[in-house]
Amino acid sequence: ESGTGKELLARGIHRSSPRREGPFVAVNCPSIPRDLLESELFGYEKGAFTGADETKEGRLELANGGTLFLDELGDLPFSAQAKLLRVLQERTFERLGGLATRRVDVRILAATSVDLARAVAERRFREDLYYRLNVVPIVMPPLRERPEDVPALVDHFLSRYQVESRPVQWVSPEALRLLTAYPWPGNVRELENAIQYALSLMDGDTLRPADLPRVVRSHQASGEAAAGSLQSEVDRLERDLIQQALEATDWNRSEAARRLGTNESKIRQRMKKHGIAPPRRGRRIAPRGRDFGKSDEV
Repeated sequence: ESGTGKELLARGIHRSSPRREGPFVAVNCPSIPRDLLESELFGYEKGAFTGADETKEGRLELANGGTLFLDELGDLPFSAQAKLLRVLQERTFERLGGLATRRVDVRILAATSVDLARAVAERRFREDLYYRLNVVPIVMPPLRERPEDVPALVDHFLSRYQVESRPVQWVSPEALRLLTAYPWPGNVRELENAIQYALSLMDGDTLRPADLPRVVRSHQASGEAAAGSLQSEVDRLERDLIQQALEATDWNRSEAARRLGTNESKIRQRMKKHGIAPPRRGRRIAPRGRDFGKSDEV
């Protein structure tokens, strides 16, 4: 899924590697027009195309000595895929419109939200590049499937966005509980936005539930309401089943219990719980003020 924190993980890998002192360059491939992706990645020489008024280094050269992160790699055109494969195999490339072969020392991390194996089968992605990149695959599940990551992400975003004049010292337990319980359909990106929103509103050094976006605060209430509605429906169904069984057995509790696969004691308890009572049989009392003579038999 989109927004699961792939770039955040890539940055973490970079900071933990021997290349930590080198640059980290991230490229979101879908955000760059396909006809410009190659020149953005590998650079171009002056006069390479209309508008190329000066030589420009590509993202690959800018990441030299560090890490290049390619997000949504599946969007790369075939020509760029071939050049990237050469970089991985030989660490060399040429700028667009250039003849000089350039060497580069860069670690390449790539991410995608599409099935690249299927793209290979459909001839939309190079098989050799796929296997060259698919060395240590890491699956990033959506944030709703890893709520245990939320506290660490909250700390990270608080440290990243808090204002020096107003540092956050604490996150209240209730606020953290709400943040952990929310399913985050927008994944890590939505959590990041929520923390920025909270920081813009909070007064003091503690992040509280009132500082969170309404959708996060209201999720618990809507969940509790849904649970209550479900329980009401279960109770209604149970009452109807017991009533039907009793009516079918002429209100014989023992026989009704047998039909429902339970015992008479349970039937009595449920009848009391749901207010189920057999129809009255006997004498009907005449309303006060009228003289019926004798009471009518039911």
